[in-house]
Amino acid sequence: MIPLRDDNPTVLWPLVTVGMIAANLTVFMYQLSLIVADPRLERALILQLGMVPAAITQGVIAGSGAYYTVLTSMFLHGGLMHIIGNMLYLWVFGNNVEDSMGHLRFLIFYLLTGVLAAVAHLGLQPASTVPTIGASGAVSGILGAYLVLYPHARVKTLLPLGIVFTLVYLPAWFLLIVWIALQVLSQMLAPADAQAGGVAYAAHIGGFGAPG
Repeated sequence: MIPLRDDNPTVLWPLVTVGMIAANLTVFMYQLSLIVADPRLERALILQLGMVPAAITQGVIAGSGAYYTVLTSMFLHGGLMHIIGNMLYLWVFGNNVEDSMGHLRFLIFYLLTGVLAAVAHLGLQPASTVPTIGASGAVSGILGAYLVLYPHARVKTLLPLGIVFTLVYLPAWFLLIVWIALQVLSQMLAPADAQAGGVAYAAHIGGFGAPG
């Protein structure tokens, strides 16, 4: 299910939502420029600014660690579909949450839920040496807040029916509960020792639960 827009008008112009989308797109364009120049440069950037759970957990013991990566990792993405998905969800649902909270509170909420999502991933994969990147945790927090604030809003959704797509209006509570249920199911089915090429479902779940 791909949300396209909601029937939920706002009063405030979504300054922070647009700003976060612009920041993520700017960083992604920089990543692409590094890939064109030399893919090793982009890999080095991800290793430096992505959140590596083992580096942080070992840093707790050693008294040092790249703790700043819980924030910087939120602005890196692993590919075109990764950033398109995150920014689409942020655009559709973020403006209403920002409208409810106000600009400053929304910015704090966005960053805080991203950090809490990272902590959730750290708790389940403390020894992982794979960099975790993406705005998914923060965006998941936005989805959780939207569910609390606007459960009955209608969301125009692109729904796949086999090889055919159709447009339907779904209540937000249904769309978002199905989404989080898929994250929980995926986390349960993921191998316990998954290290590479996977999705940080625990971060999605942690971010989504943050508004509660």
